[in-house]
Amino acid sequence: MPTQHTKRLTQLTSGDRSAVIQMAWEDRTTFETIRERTGATERDVIRLMRAELHPSSFKLWRMRMRGRVTKHRALRSPEMRCAIADHRRANC
Repeated sequence: MPTQHTKRLTQLTSGDRSAVIQMAWEDRTTFETIRERTGATERDVIRLMRAELHPSSFKLWRMRMRGRVTKHRALRSPEMRCAIADHRRANC
């Protein structure tokens, strides 16, 4: 029986999946922004990255994301501004 996470991921179009992967690699795009844009939670993003990336790329991404303050709004300093660079890519 599919879980709620699996349902959310299967509902994403290939373009949405690509956008999630792109935003996940960007340091300044938070998981909260990804959720607002696509409905995918942090856990969904991790599952998607594990499924779509080569194992070595996934490990590199996880090492990079672990402890990174810019991926969570609550951990960011108040001086860090949220700016949207273009209509498809969010930076906060």
